[in-house]
Amino acid sequence: MTNHQSLIADSGSTKTDWALINSASDASVRRLTTQGINPFHQDASSIRRILTEELLPQLDAVGRIERIRFYGSGVRPEQQGLMESLLSQSFPSATDVQARGDLLGAARALYGNEMGIACILGTGANSCIYDGHELVANTPPLGYILGDEGSGAVLGRHFLNALYKGRLETSLRESFEQWAGMTMDQVITRVYRQPLANRWLASLSVYIHAHLDSPSVESLVIDNFRDFIRHNILPYGRNYLPLRAVGSIAFHYQKQLDIAAREEGIRLDMVMRSPIDGLISAELRRFD
Repeated sequence: MTNHQSLIADSGSTKTDWALINSASDASVRRLTTQGINPFHQDASSIRRILTEELLPQLDAVGRIERIRFYGSGVRPEQQGLMESLLSQSFPSATDVQARGDLLGAARALYGNEMGIACILGTGANSCIYDGHELVANTPPLGYILGDEGSGAVLGRHFLNALYKGRLETSLRESFEQWAGMTMDQVITRVYRQPLANRWLASLSVYIHAHLDSPSVESLVIDNFRDFIRHNILPYGRNYLPLRAVGSIAFHYQKQLDIAAREEGIRLDMVMRSPIDGLISAELRRFD
């Protein structure tokens, strides 16, 4: 019996999680990691170099890979063809190659072939209605300046606003500045005059999570999720559907997300830290 292999990927801008799945009776899974692939920010030569120099050396019997599913941030419709072409060049035996955005990957990881509301809550935030196969509705997230309610970046932004405008306990300001090694002026410089402010703001989640015993801090987290639900989920008009979420912010603040969802009349059904596990499970079901 010939063994068939599938290659599944969940990619962010920092790293890509890969899974090589063998169709043999044991349905073995090998997990691999490379740096992130984002065709919106990287050119074809950069992506090709990651595939050939980082991924291929980790794989055995590459010729047997027939099916590839790549889900990543930056894989917009106009980049899908490029990404699929680069994958096909690296894996010439693959006859079924698909590259799609990270939101579809999250939805398939969370729901398989079921219908529901799927969300990504990490550094950024996004959501959709998923019909069991494709995305059928999406509220544009608009990024952390214009939107991204519920995200780590916006949580960090709200925390700093509350901290420096006196809406949190005064003891937290000294505690935070000691933890961050920054004064208010340095915080402002970091946000406005240095790159990747969204990632830095999201990194403040470590401090915020450690101070959830403060009612004002926990309320801030819950309000961030309520804003996400009000502005991104309720407009779908599908409150009867379950809500499932993937991402580090959803995972670490699951209790607060559940409180916010219930207060807004939404049922939080599942939280998953990373899509790759759900994508592996969905692929393994093909071999059952």
